Amino acid sequence: MKKLIALLMTLLLIVACFAGCGAANTNSDDNGGAKKETIVVGYTIYSPMNYFDEDGKTLIGFDTDLAKAVFEGLGYDVMFQEIDWDSKYTDVNSGTIDCIWNGFTCNSKDDDGIERSKKVDFSYNYMENRQVVVVKKDSGIKKAADLKGKTGAAEAGSAGETYLKDFDGANYKGCPKQTDCLTEVNAMTADFAVLDAQLAKSYCGKGDYADLMIVEDLSSDVEYYAIGFKKGSELTAKVNEQLVKLAKDGTIKKIAEKYDVLNTTILDYADQVK
Repeated sequence: MKKLIALLMTLLLIVACFAGCGAANTNSDDNGGAKKETIVVGYTIYSPMNYFDEDGKTLIGFDTDLAKAVFEGLGYDVMFQEIDWDSKYTDVNSGTIDCIWNGFTCNSKDDDGIERSKKVDFSYNYMENRQVVVVKKDSGIKKAADLKGKTGAAEAGSAGETYLKDFDGANYKGCPKQTDCLTEVNAMTADFAVLDAQLAKSYCGKGDYADLMIVEDLSSDVEYYAIGFKKGSELTAKVNEQLVKLAKDGTIKKIAEKYDVLNTTILDYADQVK
């Protein structure tokens, strides 16, 4: 009988230990406090918005820093997940990511002709942008007519793809990333590329891309960047409130100056507040 009682006591202690350990992992952090909810931000590599620093380990950029400031200010932890831009709607609607924050043009239609604002809920506009045409300096391309019969590269599912396909007679070549479009032009496997001005200005005329230039006369009308959320997400309103707060206290301006994008960053949301 004593052996049976001892065995039962041992089993009870083991069960209690596992129960206690499970509760700690689920409900508390390393300091014993309640765990914060983690927001997953979907991004692609896109300097100066989201990219790795010189050590290749730390993700930085205007969008990266602003996302951290917004969500940490709201009491969330933040995790960044690189996505395939062409699958962005699937990722956010399935819950794989909580938002699309990566120079996401909101006042645009996709290649299917549907406005992006009908597919996701957008935050306030936080930055201006344009689509630009990038060529080799000796290409001779100066106007839209020069693109007829030429092959242009653009990121699949991007505003650049939509803009490229509006050029009469130009051939489209899809790429997984905007930076791949520049590589195509550099390697002369494409005659030109269409991509966001913010990224193009960060690369063209520098380093491996010293022979590339922007054809200013072929730039699109102004576009706006916003953060995309699943339709009906409660995060949209929360993020909007935080953007207004960070604009007023100077945080957004400070981040914009750090990444040299102050001239296109929106610092006053008064005309967007409903």
